[in-house]
Amino acid sequence: MLKVRLDNELPDSIEKWGWKYHHLGIPTDKIMPGERYLPQFRLFVSGFSESPFGIEWMRFEEGCPVNKLIQTVPHIAFEVNDLDYELSIHDLEVITKPNAPSDGVRVAMVEHNGAPIELIEFVKNK
Repeated sequence: MLKVRLDNELPDSIEKWGWKYHHLGIPTDKIMPGERYLPQFRLFVSGFSESPFGIEWMRFEEGCPVNKLIQTVPHIAFEVNDLDYELSIHDLEVITKPNAPSDGVRVAMVEHNGAPIELIEFVKNK
């Protein structure tokens, strides 16, 4: 039986699974102030470090290898403690396998009901 979440209830990803909101990624075709280029992905990102809400703008170059869903639909990103564990216990459709876009960071992208969702693990120094 499908449980219907009430307006005042948090989503399971936060309330039960312990995920933490990190950012909202919004695709754009406009050049944005303060863009930073990520050559391995052929995309520009901006806004995250200045936004009190974690909004990140993403502008994609022709031939960008990033999944087309991510290039066209805004995504929400959650910080998780253990990326591999979360992917193994939830029935999630992985659209971008776990990878390390920068030192100390691992990410994967999943799809739920047509929406891309990013999971981020910050690797702690041991």
